[in-house]
Amino acid sequence: MVALPFSSQGGFSAAERSPRAVRLWLGFLVLLVFAMVLVGGATRLTESGLSITEWNLIMGAIPPVSDAAWQDAFNLYRQSPQYELLNRGMSLAEFKTIFWWEWAHRELGRFIGLVYIIGFLWIALQRVVPPRILPVLAGTGLLLGTQGFVGWIMVASGLEPGMTAVAPVRLTLHLTLACLFFAALVTAFVRLGGAVREPVRSGTRWWARSLVVLAFVQIALGGLVAGHDAGLTYNTWPLMGGRFVPAGLLALDPAWLNLVDNILTIQFVHRIGAYVLTAAALIYAITARSASTPVRGRALLVFSLVLAQTLLGIATLLHVVPVGLALAHQGLAMVLLFALVWNASVLRRV
Repeated sequence: MVALPFSSQGGFSAAERSPRAVRLWLGFLVLLVFAMVLVGGATRLTESGLSITEWNLIMGAIPPVSDAAWQDAFNLYRQSPQYELLNRGMSLAEFKTIFWWEWAHRELGRFIGLVYIIGFLWIALQRVVPPRILPVLAGTGLLLGTQGFVGWIMVASGLEPGMTAVAPVRLTLHLTLACLFFAALVTAFVRLGGAVREPVRSGTRWWARSLVVLAFVQIALGGLVAGHDAGLTYNTWPLMGGRFVPAGLLALDPAWLNLVDNILTIQFVHRIGAYVLTAAALIYAITARSASTPVRGRALLVFSLVLAQTLLGIATLLHVVPVGLALAHQGLAMVLLFALVWNASVLRRV
């Protein structure tokens, strides 16, 4: 989470709070990133991410408009290993379906970048926020640019010989950076006057922040699960292969490699992560019992969202990852992340 400077009272003073236009800009970006993650998830689930084999930042925004242009784009895809190994014989109509998913994903990314740049330049030129906040917003923009660049590196990994999908670790990094940018936007919105900050005990704040960290870990593990299609195996719960702790968790050598390359281990750790996050959310709700009514209400909301997300994840696994359930699971993860970051951002020391 990007940290913003704040006063001893736990937030910006009334004179430093941003104009409503700045908060609207941040709120709009939050909605765009939420949509971006969902479109990215659909692109991954439909195996559309390698349909565009070139990265042209400007001209790539223009899709094929003629039969000849469509055929050229299809011919480029037919040179990829995914086509050779997985989709040989695909028709042009089928190619257009996966092309539009990836094009929409890239186009939404371009739009988010444009909205951020225009908004940041307006803020800098109009001097509507304190000068000390500009470097923070600039750093957040740099994070967005890095996320987009990693996206192309991710796609490039799927175009290497023998590959039919992108590298799972790069997919995970791409997703995690998107969520970091999302969290930075939410934090900035709150700290720039988007919500009243409330005093709580240090233990409550610690648990609130710990939940954000645990959520990021769980999202990263989910990225590895998606990258390896690990949800298509061991579709039982609560046991895996007839055991709660399955055999073969450390089958690869060195042992750390199991965390990124062993499908069994990746799914098991993701399951354990869900249990840990649910337990932590329950403890947080308990520690917040003596706090104010809004703080208690948010704590119960957070626990409810974590529990719902865990149950939805189990349903997605048991039904062997249908696209609808998988997208709902990913969308609820972003809603949960929003709630956790918002909650952690509005709490201050007594």
